[in-house]
Amino acid sequence: MIGRYKRQLSVALAHARVVLRILGRILERYKRELSVALAYALLLLLLAARAPSFYEADHLLRVLVRNAPVLVAAVGMTLVILARHIDISVGSQLSLCAVTAGLLARAGVPMPLVVLGTVLTGAALGAVNGALVAGVGLPSIVVTLATLVVFRQGLLWWREGTFVEGLPSSFQWFGLGQSGGQWLIVLLALAVFAAFAWGLRYLAAGRAVCATGSDPEAARLAGVRPRRVVFAVFVVLGALVGLAALLSAVRLPRVDPKEGEGQEMQVIAAVVVGGVAISGGRGTALGALLGVALLGTVAPALVFLGAQPYWEKAIQGGIILVAVAADAIRLRRRKDVGERLAVP
Repeated sequence: MIGRYKRQLSVALAHARVVLRILGRILERYKRELSVALAYALLLLLLAARAPSFYEADHLLRVLVRNAPVLVAAVGMTLVILARHIDISVGSQLSLCAVTAGLLARAGVPMPLVVLGTVLTGAALGAVNGALVAGVGLPSIVVTLATLVVFRQGLLWWREGTFVEGLPSSFQWFGLGQSGGQWLIVLLALAVFAAFAWGLRYLAAGRAVCATGSDPEAARLAGVRPRRVVFAVFVVLGALVGLAALLSAVRLPRVDPKEGEGQEMQVIAAVVVGGVAISGGRGTALGALLGVALLGTVAPALVFLGAQPYWEKAIQGGIILVAVAADAIRLRRRKDVGERLAVP
């Protein structure tokens, strides 16, 4: 009898050790995402205690709708940063695409073609960045800093700061009314997130992006073409920025040519705070979602908690600085471990 209980106890302990090892691996792999989730949970608890009116249904829906375009653009930025690059021109791209969408709609183009035209415009802008980075070999931060200025000044010269007005009813909220349009925007953003999260994990293209960011030379030896991957991620980011611009533009009765101004900071901050390494090759779309949720809640939370809203940009900048510093420390530790292991 005692022997049977001992065997059962040993089996139970063995199962417990397996479970603990699995949990340990999950915690190690997703520790950055879990830390963001914890910070977000604490912020929600603070709002529940200090500003319960934050949880009114209408306000929560407005927060979701406001951050849906940011999520779409952040998914594309995740791909670019995973490939060890960055695009700081997304705000200017978003403004250009939003104006394009408004002009197409005002010209009487059917809404499906407006969507297609806006996404293709974004893809074309992304292709410009991709060609200069992947084709010519210029640093992505230099290229996208230049195109940020070129796109923005080009739009200013073209539109002279005037709004796109006289939009048809089929454009605002996709012709579904405010309630239906709001839910469509949120569902489209979540569908984009789900598709790319699945693709990054299960498709060869997703693995090629991570391999390119981890070690381009090793990826090339494994059959991946890093330049094609880099060009592709910039094009995909541009297309998603085009979609994000449309989701943002349909919320208002007119299109502001400064629609995307400052959006690059929010998108990049959301991605890096979600655990996507600036050094490339490591991160998840889930982390980007959590980053968007956290930063997207900070701005209204500041208002509800009685703080000045201008702290939002300072918080975003601080988050980027901390994330980059943490990534640099991690890389230095990994390098030190490698050097110690290499010593005979």
